[in-house]
Amino acid sequence: MSTTTVEPTSLLRFATAGSVDDGKSTLVGRLLHDSKSVLADQLEAVEHASRKRGQQAPDLALLTDGLRAEREQGITIDVAYRYFATPKRRFILADTPGHVQYTRNMVTGASTAELAVVLVDARNGVVEQTRRHAAVAALLRVPHVVLAVNKMDLVDYAEPVFAAIAAEFTAYAASLGLGDIVAIPISALAGDNVVEPSAHMDWYGGPTLLEHLETVQVAGVSGDEPARFPVQYVIRPQSEEHHDYRGYAGQLASGVLRTGDAVTVLPSGRTATVAGIDVLGVETDIAWAPQSITVLLAEHLDVSRGDLIAAGPIPVPTKDVEAAVCHLHERPLRAGDKVLLKHTTRTVRALVKEISCRIDIDTLEQRSGAEGLSVNEIGHVVLRTAEPLALDDYTANRRTGSFLLIDPADGATLTAGMAGGSFGTAVDSAAPDANGEDRV
Repeated sequence: MSTTTVEPTSLLRFATAGSVDDGKSTLVGRLLHDSKSVLADQLEAVEHASRKRGQQAPDLALLTDGLRAEREQGITIDVAYRYFATPKRRFILADTPGHVQYTRNMVTGASTAELAVVLVDARNGVVEQTRRHAAVAALLRVPHVVLAVNKMDLVDYAEPVFAAIAAEFTAYAASLGLGDIVAIPISALAGDNVVEPSAHMDWYGGPTLLEHLETVQVAGVSGDEPARFPVQYVIRPQSEEHHDYRGYAGQLASGVLRTGDAVTVLPSGRTATVAGIDVLGVETDIAWAPQSITVLLAEHLDVSRGDLIAAGPIPVPTKDVEAAVCHLHERPLRAGDKVLLKHTTRTVRALVKEISCRIDIDTLEQRSGAEGLSVNEIGHVVLRTAEPLALDDYTANRRTGSFLLIDPADGATLTAGMAGGSFGTAVDSAAPDANGEDRV
């Protein structure tokens, strides 16, 4: 049978963040409207709602503020996901809240983002929430950050105002370790430099926001990251024709996988060779993250859901994990809590051995002596798992370096975790406790 190489499609996941009333929802609405990504009936509904409020022009923020409470209060509460495309690229956009009490929502929206758009009101400049959102982006290792200085029309499109804000933010972001930072002066309400270049800011020679989103380099497709393939499902057709078929289905979390590659199955550590790859039922020689694929191995190994098929540098399975975490639940996280740890497709029992410190989200200063973590707080924890996990360091691989802590009683998501990273490293050990028992 002939094989087909399925080329990856350029996809950018990005999140918007900013302080209250900086214009995030209006910016997203403008981006969707001016890029012709709004259906006629959606636009008609927004125009009708705007007229009922006595507004002559359509309120583009209504395109994203979908909750009733958001429309009534004029704020963003939930993470609103929007999907749109231009001839150059596809996009998944997460419009995240700006209020302090919804920090966990920003963590959710930015956790998978390759780019964060941080809005600043040109009249107010860099404020506490701006620094908070920059710190979250740094903690989550978002590769690219855009500083969108909004409402330039309200400061007469003054270049010195923009330059001062850009300099202050860039200096602060650099101190947090954020590398790629691009500043763009915009007016979401008027449409300046969002999709079309502004006629009011001839002093600005950079790209519009959409131009930058279309051209920024997307990681993963180039294959720089090692291949990581969490097994989600084992396919064994019950027919004589395919009685020898044993495929492993799932989503390629990172990197590139090719037929003939030598791989290791974790946590067992057994090695194998990729005998074939299927993408949407079509045989192919190569697959890129984040494609959903089926992998066939030349060797007959015991591989099941939760195992990780890996190529390149191999993480050493461990039961002892140190991680930076953001607590998402109203119930505090405390030392001694028994939880479930979900890493890719694998879920194991775990014990919170220690909460090493709580992290000041505004400065990233570590404050020891924390008794627990409350909702929206970020800290450093030490965990002990009942079974070994093949965790990458989050700084090296965001997909396989992240995990969730889950309440075993009701299945509620408690905490989002980032293994190792800038606040510690996963401990390479699977040894039992001193008395010879695992107390998870």
